[in-house]
Amino acid sequence: MVSERGLQVLRAIVQDYVDTREPVGSKAIVERHAFGVSAATIRNDMAQLEDEELITAPHTSSGRVPTDKGYRVFVDHLAELRPLSAAQRTAISSFLEGPGDLDDVMARTVRALTRLTGQVAIVQYPSFARATVTHVELVQLGGGRMLVVVVTDTGRVSQRLAFVRDEFDDADLATMRASIATLVVAQPVQNGMQRIADHLAGDRLAPSPRVQATDEIARLVAEELDEFRQDKLVMAGSANLARREADFRGSIYPLLEAIEEQVTLLRLMGEMVADEQGLATSIGRENEPFGLAEASIVTSDYDATGSRARVGVLGPTRMDYPTNLAAARAVARYLTRLLEEDESSR
Repeated sequence: MVSERGLQVLRAIVQDYVDTREPVGSKAIVERHAFGVSAATIRNDMAQLEDEELITAPHTSSGRVPTDKGYRVFVDHLAELRPLSAAQRTAISSFLEGPGDLDDVMARTVRALTRLTGQVAIVQYPSFARATVTHVELVQLGGGRMLVVVVTDTGRVSQRLAFVRDEFDDADLATMRASIATLVVAQPVQNGMQRIADHLAGDRLAPSPRVQATDEIARLVAEELDEFRQDKLVMAGSANLARREADFRGSIYPLLEAIEEQVTLLRLMGEMVADEQGLATSIGRENEPFGLAEASIVTSDYDATGSRARVGVLGPTRMDYPTNLAAARAVARYLTRLLEEDESSR
């Protein structure tokens, strides 16, 4: 059983190792921290921490570094979230304030978070499986190109380019728009997909160019609604992994692959258990089932019109957990408020 002072020694080791990248010895702890005891006493505390597998010696006769288990104890019991500075809070608001659709807000969110933390920033889109389509718009661009816009009650705006063979006058365009709207507007995403499928399965003899174009647009809308049901991540700051490659014992390739594929990170984020503040952390070997045993991820829940999702950062286990958790929480709170204001304005 580790003593209370031993736990505070663990806190000092974690903080100093994160700050310096160097193994931490008893002499350094005595010099940097006011424990009021001798280096020999600190060495005894460190020996107890090592017995508990909370710290380890990377080299013979060197100082000690935290283990994944040590980081877990630190995060669960010793870490105190550091309040963001006024400059950091201003940076968040300057990145996120201003008009924009949901895609734009998500992109700005990860840029703000990677700027604050220096890690890979991740934001999970809220689930749109229960969203209802509120509007469909068709904009003829010329050259057989048609811009198809789909809007849901959760604020998601989709824009896709359809290619049709003919140009249509305003009356035809209004008829096509009304045909699509009849199928999907005021319908939940799943219902809209099914109604389009049923419509396209019907028998129609020698359809006119307008009907052919309408069917092609309907197929595209169905594809877009299917994407609305899929979980999705937006990320920024992948280059930070390369800059911190020395913090990883092995290759950073599994992390780069997970960033590219997204499925692994979605599963991992989905299984993380948040505390009462909505914060969750998964450290090192806890991520081994996902092939990310050398990485840590910290997240904070945010609310998007009743749907919960997560924003967080991914990086090496040697990360500044208190600052990263505080940054994720602050960005999540700002994002929640921004989405609530957008919802109330519609």
